[in-house]
Amino acid sequence: MDRLLSNSASLKSNEKCDTCTVRHRAVCGALSTKELNHLNQIARDKNFSAGDVILSDEEPADFVGIITSGAVKLTKTLADGRQQIVGLQFASDFLGRTYNDRNHFFAEAATDVEICSFLRHDYEVMLERFPELENRLLQHTLDELDSAREWMLLLGRKTAEEKVASFLLMLAKKSSQIGCHHNNALTFATFTLPITRTDMGDYLGLTIETVSRQITRLKARKIISITGNRDFLVPDLEKLAEVAGNDVSDIN
Repeated sequence: MDRLLSNSASLKSNEKCDTCTVRHRAVCGALSTKELNHLNQIARDKNFSAGDVILSDEEPADFVGIITSGAVKLTKTLADGRQQIVGLQFASDFLGRTYNDRNHFFAEAATDVEICSFLRHDYEVMLERFPELENRLLQHTLDELDSAREWMLLLGRKTAEEKVASFLLMLAKKSSQIGCHHNNALTFATFTLPITRTDMGDYLGLTIETVSRQITRLKARKIISITGNRDFLVPDLEKLAEVAGNDVSDIN
């Protein structure tokens, strides 16, 4: 009977990973089917509604996880109560800190969020057991470091127009609704703005008036179009990249 239950659980794990839309982009994409089955034994789904606090600043964090849908806002709070958005995370991103029993930021659900979570200690055991998983997590961490350096450049040197365009380009690249040329170069994207324009200004170091003005200008130049208040279409990603001051090769 135990063997039958084990085989049933293994099958369920395979089905779950096979239908996961972020698996190949996430850190677990480096694992074989057999290794995924071991990882799934410690996996637990967590669901959060928009506005929920997922992790608290400077408090013990007993889990880490992979965002499977939605957007997460990362913030730091100053001693006087002021907050600063320090990052956004999306589907396939790794949330939390391994080898540290405390979290160093607030993680808040910007939209409804689903996370494939693991108890931190159990996940650390898996990292030691499967070197490919550890290597993939290291690569993910280095990619985040590169992104942080790019954001320092944006905040320090780019104009307001370039900042807003860069932010929208980042969201477009994160979108799963991306069109392609026959040669596989990215061409267009649609996405929903996951945060308010006030938060967007906070993230970019701009006032909400400046953010709104720049979005209006991009819309007037047909660089973007907007349906309602938060649904964006970028018809030509190369043009948006040019406005952002980015190398167009970065979008591919």
